Amino acid sequence: MMNRSRIVQTDRTEGYGETLGIKLLREMADRGFFIFTTEDAKAVAPDLAIPETYLPQLLSKLAAGGWLLRLRRGLYAGMGRLPGAVDVHPFAVAANLVSPSAISHWSALHHYGLTEQVPRRVTASTPKKVVTPSMRATRPQNRDMEKRLASGRAGRHTWEVNGVEYEYYTVSADRFFGIEEVWVDEHFRAPIYDKERSLLDCFATPRHFGGLSEALGILEERVGDLDLEKLAQYALRYGKVSVAKRVGWAIERAGAPRRVTAPLAKLPMDGMRLLDPTRPRGGKFDERWMVQENLSAGGAR
Repeated sequence: MMNRSRIVQTDRTEGYGETLGIKLLREMADRGFFIFTTEDAKAVAPDLAIPETYLPQLLSKLAAGGWLLRLRRGLYAGMGRLPGAVDVHPFAVAANLVSPSAISHWSALHHYGLTEQVPRRVTASTPKKVVTPSMRATRPQNRDMEKRLASGRAGRHTWEVNGVEYEYYTVSADRFFGIEEVWVDEHFRAPIYDKERSLLDCFATPRHFGGLSEALGILEERVGDLDLEKLAQYALRYGKVSVAKRVGWAIERAGAPRRVTAPLAKLPMDGMRLLDPTRPRGGKFDERWMVQENLSAGGAR
């Protein structure tokens, strides 16, 4: 009899919890909280007569039942199961998983239609140091391993949420610029690098894009959609001379006037650099831009 009584009591508690949970989710959605923290839920709970002490258990029940998606500790997103509810856009998830952050790299290029490459994961940049669950599971034991993880040679660590992978690139705070808030669907806005800042990454870190050919292809095919003067200004602001030279060489060939490229050409640089650092040495030297045009050099990209 004692065991049966306990079972009945548990069933009633779960039913009570689900009813309160649905009310909570409806209220959060009505107030525009499609992604919310435990603190957000605490602010709403008193209006629904939900005890604050019971709230963590209630949120846990909703997540276990598939009504809520737990993004990380204390952060939740609705699953769109209620009438009138919405699915949370992956870009909005990325922005809330790590804040501040901005959609960048392949995801940003694809968003603007600058590449036909369909990203396998959502990519974003942040000035914060990101520790993903996979990093916690495989803590590097020495500095050499840390360097390999940071460079990608030991495989990239990503954040997986509801079957979607999220990858974050850490940048210095002074390089976290060129960000705009855009509507990614009718319900969600997300921070994203603008077109020129997105393209700048192709010049700054060509290894992430399979070489410099991606950047040059975008300039060739979509130059009319880009502000080359803004790109030149961004290259100066980025603060790395070799990147500025790469950008200057490329946009000059894409039709940028000398008044736009002159500040990049005047930057002093000690010695020649490879135009595409992912390719082997070879090709002619361009003394105006202090680069070796190794685009046709053989070898793996």
